[in-house]
Amino acid sequence: MGGGRGGGASFRGVDEDTQRKLNAEAPRISGLGSRVVSLFRAYRARIFLTGILVVVGAAIAVIPPLIVQRIFDDALFPVAGGGPHLELLAWLVAAMVGLFLLSAVLGVAQTWLTSTVGNSVTGDLRVKLFEHLQAMELGFFTRTKTGVIQSRLQNDVGGVSGVLTNTVTSILGNVVTVIASLVAMILIDWRLTLIAVIMMPFLIFVQRKVGQVRARIAGETQESLSELTSITQETLSVSGMLLSKAFNRQRTESERYQAENRNQVVLQVRRAMSGQGFFAVVQVLMASVPAVIYLVSGYLIAGGTGAITAGTVVAFTTVQARLLMPLMGLMRVSLDLQTSSALFARIFEYLDLVPEIQDAPDAITVDEAPGPKGRLEFADVLFRYPDASADARPTLDGVSFVAEPGQHVAFVGPSGAGKTTILYLAPRLYEAKGGSVLFAGADVRTLTQESIIDHVGIVSQETYLFHATIRENLRYANPDATEEELIAACTAANIHHIIAGFEQGYDTVVGERGYRLSGGEKQRIAIARVLLKDPPVLLLDEATSALDTVSERVVQEALDEAAKGRTTLSIAHRLSTVMGADVIHVLEAGRIVESGTHAELLARGGLYAELAAQQVAASRVLDTEAAVEEAVTGGAEAALTDRRADRAPADSAGADAVAAITAAVPLLAQPRPDERVYPAEP
Repeated sequence: MGGGRGGGASFRGVDEDTQRKLNAEAPRISGLGSRVVSLFRAYRARIFLTGILVVVGAAIAVIPPLIVQRIFDDALFPVAGGGPHLELLAWLVAAMVGLFLLSAVLGVAQTWLTSTVGNSVTGDLRVKLFEHLQAMELGFFTRTKTGVIQSRLQNDVGGVSGVLTNTVTSILGNVVTVIASLVAMILIDWRLTLIAVIMMPFLIFVQRKVGQVRARIAGETQESLSELTSITQETLSVSGMLLSKAFNRQRTESERYQAENRNQVVLQVRRAMSGQGFFAVVQVLMASVPAVIYLVSGYLIAGGTGAITAGTVVAFTTVQARLLMPLMGLMRVSLDLQTSSALFARIFEYLDLVPEIQDAPDAITVDEAPGPKGRLEFADVLFRYPDASADARPTLDGVSFVAEPGQHVAFVGPSGAGKTTILYLAPRLYEAKGGSVLFAGADVRTLTQESIIDHVGIVSQETYLFHATIRENLRYANPDATEEELIAACTAANIHHIIAGFEQGYDTVVGERGYRLSGGEKQRIAIARVLLKDPPVLLLDEATSALDTVSERVVQEALDEAAKGRTTLSIAHRLSTVMGADVIHVLEAGRIVESGTHAELLARGGLYAELAAQQVAASRVLDTEAAVEEAVTGGAEAALTDRRADRAPADSAGADAVAAITAAVPLLAQPRPDERVYPAEP
């Protein structure tokens, strides 16, 4: 009963040297102590009550040995002579049982309080950190590894949980137990106390050595477990399983897992057997202390130097046995405090990050902006990514254009020209370094981020679907959407008839990242999800570039349907998808070098015309020249219509790739060398 909470390395499985190294690498946070204390402010009453219970419980734990002394000397073997005093014995035994019961009740109450407070503070901290990370700008996540972020949320906050739940109460309980035990030992016999205290350091030294050996093996065991987990995640994920099956390497993966599993078994055995010799020594020394006490007591009794009774010896050895674990726990106080400080420092380091993009104190909503909601304007915008060097070429350099409500504005150009960056700047996912981006007639820096995003729908090249049902993925955009609204959105996105053909319909689970669906099906669900949001502005980031020709055509028709009545900014490498745009801006090296309609740009013979020619040339390289020739005569258009996988309406508004090829073919006859001259970079 009692004796405080132990804390040796052998019980924690921690390599102290490694832990101290990790602690030293933790960031330095000013005012860390006061910030940690502030986390407990809401639970002050419970913490105060917990402290009282810890002190009372630790103090009660050393009383039973004193009662044992009375039982031996006054009840069982009265020093004054005579037989056992049964009535006194009954009262003393009842007192011991009552103390044990009280100690148990206090222990349960203490555990509940410490667990409640510790886990509540941990939960508050985890939510606070998660919400703060949600507020960080997109650039933070592009330059920070996902594993690092997850480690802060899981490992560091999880480690703090143990600190908050156990460390403080352990320290307080151990201190009280050690002090109370020493006082009780002195009260029982000060001479025996000297003997016990002299031998205690030897026990602690040996125990620490055992703990260090076991901790090192525990570290190796954890590394092996991590490797097993890594193999499991890599191999049994959808992508890993596809890879192993594609190359017929299942047996190899099984052998790799078996090898690491054998290593784990060996380490577990080593861990179980490590330090057994040391433990034997510890057991001998622990048994030796009472033996020495018995020997010294015998000499004292024989020499008549003081009154030492059987009750004194039994009570003293009982108290002394309770002293080892609290002392060892106190020896770990320094490392515990360092570790907790390091964990808190890493957490507060993230909490102290200031988002680069924040609402202005007087920010207004889009509804309060002076212009129409669907109007977007870039005015001499300059942008360079945060991790770019100061002398690097800007990603965007003096970009200006206007997208009026309901207008389709497309951006084309070579890779790295800055097309996607424009789509990032429009909803203020990044902040322009120069010039201004206007949304609904107001600078985006004067609008609230939330209201901007509420008016924008984004369909990216890589569609992300949760491992959930189709219905749940769709309602991510609008949790209150009715069944009729879901069907209407999916019908407009040209996917309802496919979903209806699934056995579970809208309750079909799409699998991890939507692996159970084709690329075209995933894209159309993403389009339907945006339609449920019903935003006035639509941003399309190469939404069909990863699809085959047939799927591209069907998805493009869904995109055209989604774009009706909305301001649309689209990016495409395949020019066939932007032929119908109201205006096409051609970017190169971060600047708009051409603007116009599809026909105007082809006639101009500039970069756009060259890109069109290159795409036709690519078709020849791919042995599709016959298809191109057929396209010229118009035959390919009918062929593509017949091959459509899901028989979407033949008269829908999908862009026709054949027209783009047909228009670009004449450019191949007289390839033009690059004679364009662009403004010199500053």
